[in-house]
Amino acid sequence: MRLDQALESLALLATAPPEALSGGDMAKVWRVQTTQGAVVAKADDAERLDAEAEGLAALRAAGSGLQVPEVIGCEGGWLIMEALEAGRHDPAMLGEGLRRLQASTAKDHGWWRDNACGRTPQPNAPLSDGRAFQRERRLLPLIDACMVNSLLSHAQAERLRGLAHDLETWLPDAPACLVHGDLWSGNVLYSAHGPALIDPAVYRHYPEVDVAMLTLFGDPGPAFFEAYWPAGPASDWPRREALFQLYPVLNHLLLFGRGFHRAVMTTADRVASA
Repeated sequence: MRLDQALESLALLATAPPEALSGGDMAKVWRVQTTQGAVVAKADDAERLDAEAEGLAALRAAGSGLQVPEVIGCEGGWLIMEALEAGRHDPAMLGEGLRRLQASTAKDHGWWRDNACGRTPQPNAPLSDGRAFQRERRLLPLIDACMVNSLLSHAQAERLRGLAHDLETWLPDAPACLVHGDLWSGNVLYSAHGPALIDPAVYRHYPEVDVAMLTLFGDPGPAFFEAYWPAGPASDWPRREALFQLYPVLNHLLLFGRGFHRAVMTTADRVASA
């Protein structure tokens, strides 16, 4: 289906040529001015987009105060969303909103459906123990995938598997929070109505998953942390940060190749030595 057909099916008509947006490694994204206002159109695999649309709806329903684009339609390999206008940078509001987002907890870790992190399938079948979920649904599948693609040696894979099987010795189990699932800085926008979240890969798990992703490629700043952790982080935050960064760096190794090999092994060192 072409973009004009997707818009027409939603009773939208473009009034100017689409403007390509940067920042997406996996999908093509445009901003389109239509008769009903500006929208963002994203073209990708239809199943991945359907899961993303469902994730956006879950984040909107959480009532965190964070802005989430409203889904206008999702069909034929197109996801059409409202466009958000740019606003001022407010990391404190982001921290407070993320804390509110994660305030509601559930017993099981996971989600009712699988989705994707980038192009990588993300299994979400629920488990009652968060450590088992991190091991069985996150670390081990990616370690195996990297082995199959000759991106890890047998010895390196066994070392990583050892860390995954050691989680019960130091990581307490915890209720499962709603997490964005891919919260790197490029998936945070500062809109006219406050911080906004885009491109989710939602599930329920330890809340530090999102914080560790924010710190993986940047620093959200002191104001963010003061709002997110008014009483300060848990004493083992450095080790948790390293653990929850291991999954995304393994995913980057799988998606982008050996340039991320050193990051994987350095992160593993941080988990082991904390």
